[in-house]
Amino acid sequence: MDVKRLTGTFGARITGVDLTQSLEPSSVDAIREAMGAHGVLFFPGQRVMTSEEQIALAASFGEVETPPWLTKYSTHPQVLVVEFDHPKGSGVDVWHTDATYMEKPPAGVFIQAHILPEAGGDTCFASMEAAYDALSAPMRAMLDGLSAQHSRAELFAATKDRDQYDAAATDVAPPVSHPLVTVNPATGRKRLFFCNLYAKRIEGLSQAESDYLLAFLTDHVKNPEFQLRVQWQVGDLAFWDNHACQHFAVPDYKGQRRMQRVTLLGYRPRGVTERPGAGLAA
Repeated sequence: MDVKRLTGTFGARITGVDLTQSLEPSSVDAIREAMGAHGVLFFPGQRVMTSEEQIALAASFGEVETPPWLTKYSTHPQVLVVEFDHPKGSGVDVWHTDATYMEKPPAGVFIQAHILPEAGGDTCFASMEAAYDALSAPMRAMLDGLSAQHSRAELFAATKDRDQYDAAATDVAPPVSHPLVTVNPATGRKRLFFCNLYAKRIEGLSQAESDYLLAFLTDHVKNPEFQLRVQWQVGDLAFWDNHACQHFAVPDYKGQRRMQRVTLLGYRPRGVTERPGAGLAA
């Protein structure tokens, strides 16, 4: 197994491992270690995996989540197949962390490219640890003590391709509260935890103050210094720590783009003053 950094900030490419085969414990440990160091990992040139193979891979790293909703392309209750007829305005073409509206957002995501357009359809990632570290000390100190309310109430109302989701996708749960700064249970590093899709109000601030600060943070994570961009080939698989980075699906393509996704059961994000909990280090 060979691990090579993709940028000076985060991300790594791993070769020399066949993810369609059962992984040895030493390989699982090595991938866990790489995840703690790099936040998002890419495995190029893998064979296109069946649903069962991708589930088995994810199960090597934790309990597999049964998503609360599926798409019309999904054929297995634990596998989300993502394909957009109209990628622009799909809801994933903004910087986001997945499902922060849940009390326990997914711990990690495995996604593999199955069908790709002739050109375009890249995915960008941004490190929330690097974004936090780049803030000034007074700003970090203020954010360390704040929490935000997260909700998906407006998401599907604004999504142009609503008909790809099943009926459960539009169910709206009560808002949940998460710290704006959380701690990586594997490394102890602090990271921003919010996203423009779901974070609606910072607790304890006026609406104007909250809107201003969330707008600042949303703009801050767009800094190329925190980012990497992946150009997919069929079979390429990505595995990322959902609590440590945001991602952005570039809607610049025409034609079919199909991605198969399996997620790891989530955990409640831990604030700076809380005791350690579960995570990808478990």
